Amino acid sequence: MTRSTLEEYKQAAADSALDDDWITELDRDPANADWFMTVGEELVASGETERARDLLGLWDDELRERGMWALRLDVLRRIGALLHKASKLHKEVVSTLERLWADKPNFASTLEWVGLRKVVEDPVKLWDRVTRLGSILLYDVGSVVAMKSQGVGRVVEVNLALETLKIDFEKKSGVTVGFRAAPKMLRLLEPGHLLRRKLEDSAGLARLREEQPAELLRAVLQAAEHPLAAGEIREDLAGIVEDAQWTAWWAAARRHPQVVTVGSGRQSYRWETSASNALESVRRSFDRADPRKRIEIFRRNCERDPAFGRELAGDLASTAAEAEVGDPALAWEIFFALERSGLLPDALEQLVERLIAPPVDPRPLLAGIADRLLRERALTMVRERRDDWPAIFRDLLLREEDPRVLSLLADGLAESDRAGLDRALDDVLAQPRRAPALFAWLAERAADDETLRARAPLRLLQQLLAALGNEELASYRARLRPLVESGSTAPRLLALLDAPQAAAALDLLRKSAALEAYQRDALVAALRLRFPGLDETTGVGPLYATAGAIAHKRDELKRLMEVEIPANRKAIEEARALGDLRENFEYKSARQRHEYLNARVATLHRELARARPIDLDRLDTGEIRVGASVELCGPDGAIRRLTVLGPWDSRPEAGVISYESELGQKLLGRRTGDDVEVGDTTFRVVAIAPAR
Repeated sequence: MTRSTLEEYKQAAADSALDDDWITELDRDPANADWFMTVGEELVASGETERARDLLGLWDDELRERGMWALRLDVLRRIGALLHKASKLHKEVVSTLERLWADKPNFASTLEWVGLRKVVEDPVKLWDRVTRLGSILLYDVGSVVAMKSQGVGRVVEVNLALETLKIDFEKKSGVTVGFRAAPKMLRLLEPGHLLRRKLEDSAGLARLREEQPAELLRAVLQAAEHPLAAGEIREDLAGIVEDAQWTAWWAAARRHPQVVTVGSGRQSYRWETSASNALESVRRSFDRADPRKRIEIFRRNCERDPAFGRELAGDLASTAAEAEVGDPALAWEIFFALERSGLLPDALEQLVERLIAPPVDPRPLLAGIADRLLRERALTMVRERRDDWPAIFRDLLLREEDPRVLSLLADGLAESDRAGLDRALDDVLAQPRRAPALFAWLAERAADDETLRARAPLRLLQQLLAALGNEELASYRARLRPLVESGSTAPRLLALLDAPQAAAALDLLRKSAALEAYQRDALVAALRLRFPGLDETTGVGPLYATAGAIAHKRDELKRLMEVEIPANRKAIEEARALGDLRENFEYKSARQRHEYLNARVATLHRELARARPIDLDRLDTGEIRVGASVELCGPDGAIRRLTVLGPWDSRPEAGVISYESELGQKLLGRRTGDDVEVGDTTFRVVAIAPAR
């Protein structure tokens, strides 16, 4: 009986049997490298070096006789110094390399290039050169490789002088890759690999595509080192499955019971060894997943096997029953997943009614449904089943994020509660930050809805321009920026202005730092086309501000002039030094920053030239003026306090409004006892005092 270690032989008093077992194992399995190396190294460690040398020498001879050159090279690397003197070891290594790689086109020249033609007596240097030789020959002429973004290719040239490879890829020929970069950029494809077959057997893969779609998918997935997303599969099969064929092929291939979807969000696919293993894998994923992820797993896999689908449906039905009170949105999502699959149990048939019918408040349900289509369905059912749906719609209008759901809410209110919709839109026009998604929806829809544009065109233009530079609305800029372009909201608002509003709009456009020069010029030109007598200086008067606000703007101007602009000039010079300006991202970014800074400086110069400090100590409180703090009494006796200051000091959320705003204009000139309309409510001025 062959023992695993030398120690086992000694404990069994069978040390003398080791030599016989060694010979037997050489005949039986000379590739059993772990056993030969373990025992040989233990013999050396125990002081039996000569015995180890003799036995390992027999193993080396057997490997040479059987032509097991790859294993022999590894053996020589590990114990060659024990078996041979330096010059002899070099000779044996080169001989082995010739047997192993002599068919490589560049073997002889590369052997010369790495320095292995001359005897190398230092074992470390010897094996360093062998490693270098092997790393180059991996990518010798004829080798098939894959490269991200280029697809599959074949090495057509090895340039030892330049240390580069030249590769003809399916997407581009003559691509050059350095020796050092090759292991990072290239994936070597062994014979039979799916991607290699694209070069060598494209006709066979095309037949597989037509006759056995799932087998082609299997070849892709099994050749990959990790699960693949659909996009990655499509890229691997480019040229085999054409764009026009993809949808039909993918639908047929992915239905195979051994295809398993993994991951959440960006789904990936892998191939299981059997259909039963696939079911077990899905079941494990289902058991580990959170409830909403379980819904997704159920949808993808409920048709794999009828019994399996019923099993998962039963688990989800139990979860829905438990979630009905604590998480109604989860129960709702499970209900419709089960309904679509045809596996809804009788016990859940009345679940929808219990979730939305009075006296239940459906707001928690509606706020928790993540899927837009399910949320829209819930809103439609709420409207069908409840008399109080307008109040529910009004509440959700300020919290909803999705533009399509906002349209559903607004259209419903427009039919049955126009006054409620108008109040909500007035509120968001006054303070877009309170409901930024609703403001973005309003600004977008106003491009096509003249009713919305006509409500307060100047105010909407003002808020749209302000929103483009407001950091609190930064996540909506991508949607708002196109609205100042030709044919969209901003140009169409200009058509609804009267002459005084046009003068104010001209001032707004000139002061806006968020507009590109071409956008500002186009809007100003459209405005002047409609109002030919509009002078560029029209509407330019004093800009009132507190001393603190003026000082803050002067500090900003100083910082821009003395710090940011010099730093930006330096950044431009450094970016210019990087080379080709057409492809130089750093240069483009620095130039854009330069344009913004100069526009901002010009704006500050203009505004500071107009700035006039508000003298609160000499304020006449006989009527509301700039700098006044006002108390308004509503019909219910509630007091609302407002302060009228300049646009630089405006903070609507704190009750500080600009005299340029619509409300500010209404208040100016009012006296104690006068009435003023704020939205749809009439307030009375009860006190006027200097602002604090």
